[in-house]
Amino acid sequence: MVTMSDVARVAKVSATTVSHVINKSRKVNPETEKAVREAIEATGYAADGIARSLRTGRSQTIGLAMTAISNTYFGDVVHALELKVTNLGYSLILTDTHDTPEQELRAIHALLSHRVDGIVLAPSAFPEAAYAHLSRRKVPLVLIDRVPETHPPRVDAVGVSNIEPIARMVEHLGMAHGHTRIAMLAPKPGIITTRERVAGFCLGLERIGLDPAAAPIEYAGESPEQTTAALTRMLEVPSPPTALVLGNNLVTVAAIAALRRRGITPPHGMATVSFDDFPWADSFEPRLTTMSQPVDELGAVAVQLLFERMATPELESRSVRLEPTFELRESCGCPRGPGV
Repeated sequence: MVTMSDVARVAKVSATTVSHVINKSRKVNPETEKAVREAIEATGYAADGIARSLRTGRSQTIGLAMTAISNTYFGDVVHALELKVTNLGYSLILTDTHDTPEQELRAIHALLSHRVDGIVLAPSAFPEAAYAHLSRRKVPLVLIDRVPETHPPRVDAVGVSNIEPIARMVEHLGMAHGHTRIAMLAPKPGIITTRERVAGFCLGLERIGLDPAAAPIEYAGESPEQTTAALTRMLEVPSPPTALVLGNNLVTVAAIAALRRRGITPPHGMATVSFDDFPWADSFEPRLTTMSQPVDELGAVAVQLLFERMATPELESRSVRLEPTFELRESCGCPRGPGV
């Protein structure tokens, strides 16, 4: 079966762009739209959703509302979700929440206008309006990546453990490499994954006998400029850190580039570890030490939970945490393994 990802590859655009063209959910450059339309024709991608909906009472579509789809991590999540959904005979419609409650609610309205059978949502810092609207409409909902401390009724969630993995990275920097001045560049504040990763950072410091209150923590925000500014504040002090914990892959890429502009190549002058792996982490020089999230499993579990919720709406709320894998490479100071 031809998927949106197949169309995207032929058109040389993202799956998000293909979704916007098909569903008219956002204005697309005319040349890009033309390329997508040609790719749809070339691949034979088609979905007779209206006729199927009339027969079954279902649209055979699943909605995905997520921020920063340009982030490689979220792009991988989209791909994993679409593969699983397509294998079940459904289509995926994408919307971008921009991580604001207002745009999140607009994204939800857009998905509901397409009569989706269920929604996967990576919630913003304040998703209450979206929760309330979906509850009133009785739309099956699964939260992904960001697992709230308390669940709305009959809403499921799947994410990755954050606290212990970050603590483990801090312990590695302190115990294996002797660092005592360890800092953190965290992602956007307010998001639950950010709060958990900061908590993990503080826990790791406590375990190696360091005072979390004395450790620099800066929020890198959402842009390379914000990350560079945060890193500059950290480095331009009398006793700058010798090791950095980087809160996600966007922070990592911007921070490594900013360090190199200063003539610093990890681990020399600054050891680094990063939460999030990505295909080219192993191609950096030095190769990046990361905590790799199980993206394929994340997508598969989210779809499984959603389809179970669609079949049995009155199930109790469920919460699943998956474990990331610590990929030890050279940016933290570990030696390159034999034959690598």
